[in-house]
Amino acid sequence: MANHKATKKDVRQSEKRRELNRYYGKTTRNAIRNLLATTDKAAAGQDLAKVISMIDKLAKRNIIHKNKAGNIKSGLVKRVNAVSATA
Repeated sequence: MANHKATKKDVRQSEKRRELNRYYGKTTRNAIRNLLATTDKAAAGQDLAKVISMIDKLAKRNIIHKNKAGNIKSGLVKRVNAVSATA
């Protein structure tokens, strides 16, 4: 365990950041899951914009890598366009 005052504070801060990062990541994963389950074209288009924004925020906060964010967004757009074409 930490002995210095500043180190103890850093442990508290990093734990707080870890919890927030886990929350943001889980919320985004749930939003992606809901988007992929959507079959309505209009609803999927609106949800896609929100999910892309969430993914960009994860990349901005360095929770995920920017290239991973791009790969996820690309796959989502393809899936939503495929659902839109078949619906």
